[in-house]
Amino acid sequence: MYSGEDFARHLPANGYRRLRWRNGRGWTREIHAGSLAGGEGWDWRLSIAEIEGDGPYSAFPGVEREQVLLSGEGLALDFGGGDQRVLAPPHGRQRFGGDAAVSARLQGGRAEVFNLMWQPGRASPRLWHRPLVGSMLLFVDPASIWAVHVMAGQATVDGDGDGALPLLEMGDSALLAARAARRRHVIEGAGELLLVRVERRA
Repeated sequence: MYSGEDFARHLPANGYRRLRWRNGRGWTREIHAGSLAGGEGWDWRLSIAEIEGDGPYSAFPGVEREQVLLSGEGLALDFGGGDQRVLAPPHGRQRFGGDAAVSARLQGGRAEVFNLMWQPGRASPRLWHRPLVGSMLLFVDPASIWAVHVMAGQATVDGDGDGALPLLEMGDSALLAARAARRRHVIEGAGELLLVRVERRA
C-alpha cells in the first residue's frame, strides 16, 4: 500500500506470493498490489504469470491490463471474432481490457509474462522496457510511485539519502515513492529493466 510517505523498498523474487490458477494451468507470483490513496483494495497490481498450458484468462471487469513476455517462445491471445494478438519473443507486449474474454495459447513450451493491472478511474500507469548499461537517473515526483523490475542481469538502486537497497538480481523488484518533494535515484548495473510509473488519477 502507498500511504503518502517517502520510501525505497526492495522486493526480492523469493518473497513474491505464489498462487495456483483455478484452472490448474499456471501460477501467479504477486509482486505488489497497492492503493495510491491508502483505501481498501488495490488501485494497481504487478505480478508474473507462469503459464503452463493453454486456457482462458480470468476476467477482471473494470480493470485494464498490460502484459510483457519475460521468457518462452511466445503467447497468442485470442479475443474471439478473429482478433488474435501475439506476445512474440523476446519481449512482446499487449494492452487490453480486463473484462475481455481472452484465451491464451502457448507458442511452444511454458511462458512467463509480466502483468500490470490497474483501475483506470483511480490510477494512471506507464510501462517502459529499458536496457541498463552503466547508470541511469530516475526522478520520482510527489504523489507518484515507481516500480523497477530486473528482467535480466543485476542492478543497484540508491535510497536517495537512505542508503542503497540490497542488490537486485534477475526477477527482483523495487518500489520508489515520494511524498512532498521530488526524489532522485541512481540505478546502476547491467541488464534489462521494466520501469512502471503510477500516478493517482485526479
